[in-house]
Amino acid sequence: MGEPLPPQLARVMVLSKPGCHLCEQVEQAVARVCAQTGDTWAVVLTQDHPELADAYAYEVPVIFVDGTRHDYWRVDETRLRAALSGQS
Repeated sequence: MGEPLPPQLARVMVLSKPGCHLCEQVEQAVARVCAQTGDTWAVVLTQDHPELADAYAYEVPVIFVDGTRHDYWRVDETRLRAALSGQS
């Protein structure tokens, strides 16, 4: 589903766009979870990857774990922790 992500920057990647309030909320939640689990995370901006902007236009923000789409619009912190611990 959608276009492939750029080379893996971090274990968790958030596809985000400037000025998106949902993106800001998701980034904060991902930062909290990754600070607790010790996993790396990064933001991938749609403006830098037009192919991703087209593929995920109606789902931003999108959360990827290990290169696979995990969630979009919002993040459930408990579910993200489970995915990072291999319990999803």
